[in-house]
Amino acid sequence: MKINVMKASVVALFFLCALCATTASAQTASVLTNNPQPMQMTDHVLHASQHAMAPESSLLGSTSYGYAQGEVPLAELASPIYETPLGDIARANRKEHAAVPKAAKVLEKQF
Repeated sequence: MKINVMKASVVALFFLCALCATTASAQTASVLTNNPQPMQMTDHVLHASQHAMAPESSLLGSTSYGYAQGEVPLAELASPIYETPLGDIARANRKEHAAVPKAAKVLEKQF
């Protein structure tokens, strides 16, 4: 019994040392200095000067395309989808519910 307790304490001591070693090594990471360093912006001279524009180039490549101007009436694009209003659906459900026969109550024993 005494040997098992000693083994357990040695194992616990080993894990404690391993835990302390990992936490100590985690604290040795490089730390930023506390000295402020101003940001240096590079100078881009060509961005602020005037120069000629580039020649026009097609985004579509060598394929030909066509375009048109004007407005297309909505009726020519698609036919409207008819949806039944919710009020009509509710009235139809109410009529259907009223037409269904009700359950009859039957009492076999009277108290």
